[in-house]
Parts: sequence; structure tokens; C-alpha cells
Amino acid sequence: MNVKNKPYQTIWLHPDDATIVQTIDQRLLPFEFRIVDLKCFEDARSAIADMVVRGAPLIGVTAAYGIYLALLDHHAHEDLTSYLQECVHRLTATRPTAINLSHAVDHSLHAILREKNLNAKIDVALKTAQDMAKDETEACRKIGQYGLAVIENLGKKKKNRVVNILTHCNAGWLACIDYGTATAPVYLAHDRGIKVHVWVDETRPRNQGARLTAWELSQHGVPHTLITDNTGGLLMQQGKVDIVIVGSDRTTLSGNVVNKIGTYLKALAAKDNNIPFYVALPSSSIDPSLQDELEGIPIEERNREEVEFVEGLTERGLERVRICKEETTVLNPGFDITPARLVTGLITERGICEANKESILSLFPELVTSAENQRSED
Repeated sequence: MNVKNKPYQTIWLHPDDATIVQTIDQRLLPFEFRIVDLKCFEDARSAIADMVVRGAPLIGVTAAYGIYLALLDHHAHEDLTSYLQECVHRLTATRPTAINLSHAVDHSLHAILREKNLNAKIDVALKTAQDMAKDETEACRKIGQYGLAVIENLGKKKKNRVVNILTHCNAGWLACIDYGTATAPVYLAHDRGIKVHVWVDETRPRNQGARLTAWELSQHGVPHTLITDNTGGLLMQQGKVDIVIVGSDRTTLSGNVVNKIGTYLKALAAKDNNIPFYVALPSSSIDPSLQDELEGIPIEERNREEVEFVEGLTERGLERVRICKEETTVLNPGFDITPARLVTGLITERGICEANKESILSLFPELVTSAENQRSED
């Protein structure tokens, strides 16, 4: 995607130094566009933990690059295999809900351990991370194409009037490598000349909608309006929402969707108002080990300060403001679970399917083997 007419992806290898990985510091957007260097494993791990990078696909690719950086910095560790396993453990502990992270580090570790020579391990770690980035980008492009057809059909039904799309959090190119998931169909529709407008949830407590999605859409010239998280239901009642498209951090084989907290409420409102509710996700966000039991899904509990404070731009720069008394009890789960029965369809890189096991496996039959392997390991 473009930033001030210059093309960017969200993570890349430094063009002049292959020991440095570069990414965009998403904590500063939309007020400052800053590129940061990841020079070692700890830089990559903390970038994920501290939300320099966020979004399931990007988290996964960043973790894979983290394994590459760990290998470059292996000299202080006598037992390389144990060191890598420790790195994997530390990475997966940073953001436990997004399944892409564990998929990425497991895939990277397996590829590395097949090589005996250290230089070969380093080479395969880098190639694995770069291949993951390419695969995620291509998956998002295809998600955009399949989702475009849905928006096109809505546009025809509305006789070419504006298609109003509601989304939640940031499932755009910042959360992925390029295109995004939920936003990919929007960008392609806009580029096709279809009249679209996006209702952007602010998405408390970190305001990823207000700070990231709105910024993304403005960079691409897509008409949009920022709303509070609680406005969507009213807009649906008023007939001002034609479709809801959200992303996913983890989707079970039975079609239950784990996404940013507040997604479940949007799905309920959409169901009550007979509005299609779609989830756009790459197959890397599907967890075949979880089929029916919601209790097995890890829901990340985030720092209470995200709720206690709001951050914004003042004359002195970015500042935090406390919104409650210090002794107030705070709960801050990062995600909720939308039951499959509320999901109209899953938009994937292989097509659109229903949110159930049979339909998911019709597009991804290899997940049967993945699920069986996972159960045997457990």
C-alpha cells in the first residue's frame, strides 16, 4: 500500500544490511510515521509484546524474522537447539491469542532443525520469514478478490449507490503485510470505481480503528467516517450499514471467530438487523486443533493501563490522560469470541465458505491432517 504515494509493506529486510529487519512503529500512527530497526531477537520479541507491530499475520511474520535474528545472535549460547526452543517459547508467550504467531515459529523451527550447518540454518530462517511475508501478501490479495465480488453484488442491488461497510479494529495492511484482510475487498472495490464508504469503529481501548484504520483509508482515498464503538447498532437500525467485514486472530475449525474485543457485539447487532456479517482471514489464522470447545481458546488479558488512560496528541506531543481513579478495578481482555452461527461467511484466499467444519474443510482439506497431528501430539 502507499504512504504519501510511496509503496510500503509493513515489514522488510533492510536494503543495505541483511542483519536488520525494518518495520513501521504503529504506536505512533497517525501522528508520526516512523520506521524502526529490529537488530536482534529481543528487538523482535519486544516489538510484538509492546505493540510496535500488531495484527495476526504481521505478528506471525515478525516472529519468523525474530527466529532469524536469534540465529544471527547465537554465539552466546552453547546449545543452539535449546536456545531456539527458548526463543520460540518467549515469542509465543507475547501474544497468546493470535494463532499465526505459533504457526510461524513452529514452521520456522522445523525448517531450521532440518539443516545441520549453521549458515544453512540462517539462510533457511531468512527464506522462511520472507516466504511467509509473500504468502500472507498473496493470501490477502486473493481475499480482496473474493470479497470484492460480495461488495460488487451489494452495489448492483443498490443500483450503484454507496455501499456502506462497517469494520472493527484494524484488519488492514498495517495488520498484515499488504492489502489487509477486512480492508482488502474495500480497497479493490474503491479502485474498481465502486462507491464505498466505511464506518470505522474507534475500537477502545487502544483505538486502532481511529488511529490506524482511518489513517490507512485516508492514505488510499477511501471515504470513511469515524464512530464510537457503540454507534454501529444504531446505524444498522437506521439502514446505514450494508455489510460488516471484520478480521480474525484465530478461527476454530467449527467456525467460531476470535477477534478484537467488541466484535461479538457487532455480530449480534448485524444478526438482529439482518445484515451480512463476514470474516476475512487467511488460512494461517485457522486453528485446526480447536474444533468445538470455546474453553480451549486463550483470551489475552492485557495491561490495565490501556483502559485507565487514553492517549492523544497535544501541543506537547503524544500524551496519556487518566480517565478513572487509580483504585478502580479494571478488566482488559483483548479479544472476544463470535459464535459461528452469527457469521454469514468466511472470506479466505481460496474462496468464501460457511463458518462450519464441513465448509472450511471443503476449501482446506489439509487441515484434517493438521488437526489429527495436533491431537496426537497432545
